[in-house]
Amino acid sequence: MLRICKLSKSYGKKQILDSISFTVEPGEIIGLVGENGAGKSTMLHVLATLTKADSGNISLQDLTYGKDKKQIRKQIGFVAQDIALWDDFTVKENMIFFEKISWGHKNIDELRELCLEMNLEKWDEPVKTLSGGMKRKLNLAVSLIHDPALLLLDEPTVGIDLKSRKEIGTYLSKQAKQSGKMIVYTSHDMDEIESLCDKIYCIGKDPFYSDVLKEAGNNPIIL
Repeated sequence: MLRICKLSKSYGKKQILDSISFTVEPGEIIGLVGENGAGKSTMLHVLATLTKADSGNISLQDLTYGKDKKQIRKQIGFVAQDIALWDDFTVKENMIFFEKISWGHKNIDELRELCLEMNLEKWDEPVKTLSGGMKRKLNLAVSLIHDPALLLLDEPTVGIDLKSRKEIGTYLSKQAKQSGKMIVYTSHDMDEIESLCDKIYCIGKDPFYSDVLKEAGNNPIIL
């Protein structure tokens, strides 16, 4: 389980996260929604151990962020908004490169299978020739090489076609339900959030997103 308790973060005089608390159970997909600047990306960066919170406590399984950062990082997969791949490398070469610097290890057949599970059939083509959807799938595959328990996804389907978006959503649902992964997911696409996530948390003071969800029959949790 991931536990966040009274987490706060400011940049200068601007309060970004104010005493945020929630939990994520194994097998759950949690959606974070809110306006730009509400703190969604900041929350993911804190959970990924890339940014330090000002106050509050976080634990993953039996590990605490304060004492066990190295062990926690081995349990985390993080996909930022920007695609982080080698454009001139092929899909295969990217997977091999990131496997070598990963916390876990997979052979070439396992790396290929990981891509195929997401309907990423390309293998010997350079990344720069791939569609946006294929690049997003590869970006996700790279984050899963070490089989993390917690997957943090910052708008992983932004700007891609509907087919690729649905394939990624189907794959993530499978990872949560069959492998017990904990997934925290941000998106501005309310249809995507509603169809994919088990719980939806609204961050920020603007009530727009919570109102939209309530009108659609959902019951978002205000953080």
